[in-house]
Amino acid sequence: MNIRDTFTLWGPTSLAVLLAASLASPAFAQPTEEKADSQAQEISIDAVDSAAQVADQNELPRGHFRLPESGDVIGKRYTVVVEDPEQTLIDIARRHNIGYEEIRMANPDVSLWVPGVGTEVVIPAQYILPPAPREGVVVNLSELRLYYYPADKPGIVETYPVSVGRDEFATPVGITRTTVKVKDPAWSPPSSMRREAAERGEPAPSVVPPGPDNPLGEHAILLAMPSYLIHGTNRPDGVGMRVSRGCIRMYPEDIESLYERLPSGTQVNLIDAPFKAGWAADGTLFVQSFPQLEENAEGFEPLLIAIERVNELTDEDIEIDAEQIQRAVETPDGQFVALYGPQAVEPEPEPVELIDEIELSKSSTTNEDA
Repeated sequence: MNIRDTFTLWGPTSLAVLLAASLASPAFAQPTEEKADSQAQEISIDAVDSAAQVADQNELPRGHFRLPESGDVIGKRYTVVVEDPEQTLIDIARRHNIGYEEIRMANPDVSLWVPGVGTEVVIPAQYILPPAPREGVVVNLSELRLYYYPADKPGIVETYPVSVGRDEFATPVGITRTTVKVKDPAWSPPSSMRREAAERGEPAPSVVPPGPDNPLGEHAILLAMPSYLIHGTNRPDGVGMRVSRGCIRMYPEDIESLYERLPSGTQVNLIDAPFKAGWAADGTLFVQSFPQLEENAEGFEPLLIAIERVNELTDEDIEIDAEQIQRAVETPDGQFVALYGPQAVEPEPEPVELIDEIELSKSSTTNEDA
């Protein structure tokens, strides 16, 4: 499904960032020696401050989860109640480590800008680990989410919402690695962007210095893939959307945290897995589906891939309703669907037609007379 290549070249954007950054602040390579419950729980949004979240995650920091001893599911889905009339759904998403599309799909009937006091907001903070080796950084493009498996903490996985490239600037799939980390980077807009700005009659600077107008934010991690970075942003409302020119954007607080702990030379696996399946600790098989990226859709059979993925995880004696898989694929809203196990909904018996009941009644009467 995903064609992975290894990229080792430096591109013009990466070099421009390095050069510009060197003019503003030192750029240096970091040392490399350190390489669920489906029922929503209602709580007050004011009560869910950072301290409460830490307690709920066994005192782990934001975005950190303990890897399950068995299975593939981490986190928990819950709800919060809006108490501040000034809060937007996007504000709530950021506070709970959720991206734009995630919060929108989980709350289709809630206003993005004025959710309203007393409104219950679903926080879809439950995740199936992506179908990739659990090492280094894994970015699932369709899911708009990054996973990091720190080598020095083998029992931990971190996950954060990200933005990826929009249609004409799609982020490619492939395996690369982190190289240089830059604090307060300057940014050199690509020539295509400067041309577009000139056509609109807008100024087109060759270098944007560090500061509030810099779209890279305050932290940038360069990749060994030409022209691609993991970086912050001066427009955090767009995190969790396809809005970049191919780079991977993170909330400022998330990239700051990752920047300090991510060793240079760490593998970065960019995958596109719109359908995920995995076992929860209680023996429930869940699936989750996201909108397919158009640029990776050619030759891709979503239903076939989904069935193959479920078959990989199940034994022959486990019966799975193929229609549930099909519905999940055809409704890619990121919601958890339980296919099998304690949390799976028992299929309703097929309705008996009236004519079948009459024939059955006649048959019973004939047998009694005989």
